[in-house]
Amino acid sequence: MQEKNFIQRNLGWIIPVGIILILVVWGISTYNKLISQNVAIDAQWAQVENQFQRRFDLIPNLVNTVKGITAQEKDVFTAIADARTRYSGATTPDERAKAAGQVESALGRLLVITENYPQLQSSGAFRDLMVQLEGTENRIAVERMNYNNQVKTLNSAVKRFPTLLFARMFGVNERAYFEVSNEAKQNPTVNFSN
Repeated sequence: MQEKNFIQRNLGWIIPVGIILILVVWGISTYNKLISQNVAIDAQWAQVENQFQRRFDLIPNLVNTVKGITAQEKDVFTAIADARTRYSGATTPDERAKAAGQVESALGRLLVITENYPQLQSSGAFRDLMVQLEGTENRIAVERMNYNNQVKTLNSAVKRFPTLLFARMFGVNERAYFEVSNEAKQNPTVNFSN
């Protein structure tokens, strides 16, 4: 009986305290979920960069193989070297993504050039490098897709009510998707008339 009287007497503060506790626990859980999603995106971006680095490690070998036969195509080699330099100097994911797009565009031009040199295509070293580069490009595509899926998950959570209130309060914002640059979307063209 005393217990019932205690609850009845203190009902005015038990309910608000209970609601506050529930909100605090839910807020902590939401915060932890948002942080975990941000960390997952950062980890996935590291995987994208890992594959970019693999590509950049292959490029000098590919370029040197092609240079031996196609020395007159210096502008393509310069574009590749410039794009690699821009990537190395990039500090944000957006800058790195843009530089990677420039590398893709330059590589596309290089591949168009190689089609016009049958002696190059018959080189075993060139074929091996092309297979490795193709595999790397496929890995990059998969890692980009995984990155964008992670971003989609976070962005969906950050936009949903009431999570968006906690996201704003904790400073968790939407993240940018990895998009292919306009430069990389264009088909490469090479003019041999000069």
